[in-house]
Order: sequence, then structure tokens, then C-alpha cells
Amino acid sequence: MGRAAEILGVTPDFLRSLDEAKLITPQRSPGGHRRYSRYQLRIAARAREMLDAGTALEAACRIIILEDQLEEARHINARLQKP
Repeated sequence: MGRAAEILGVTPDFLRSLDEAKLITPQRSPGGHRRYSRYQLRIAARAREMLDAGTALEAACRIIILEDQLEEARHINARLQKP
């Protein structure tokens, strides 16, 4: 978690808050340490940007989830459009 926080320029508490908000759920190492994927780090960075812009955490989480769902729907639609 410390390395992920360092990469993003955030505190470990911020990453914990995203986990508590169910925005990202990191994997756990055998020793119980949180492990974040690149995708999860991108989501965390997006959340940090939104919070810095004044968006509340709950609202930022909902927006990010909706953006992710929209992107997935676009990919599915594009795949279905191909002959």
C-alpha cells in the first residue's frame, strides 16, 4: 500500500478510504498486504483528481463507476457492430 500511495502522491489513508467506499478492492498478499493492479491505480488517481476538484467522495465513486460502465457498454456495442 505504501508504494501505491507513493506512486499516486496520496496517503495510505486515502487508499483505505477508496477500499471502504468499495470503489477498489485490492488483492491481498499472503502476509495480508494490499496489492493494487494498474487499473485500480488509475481509478484511484481519477478519484484523487475529482476530490481535488471539490467532488465529494461518494459522488466521485458513483461517477467513476458510471464512467467505467459506459466504457464497457461502448466496447460491447462496438464488438456487436462488427460483422
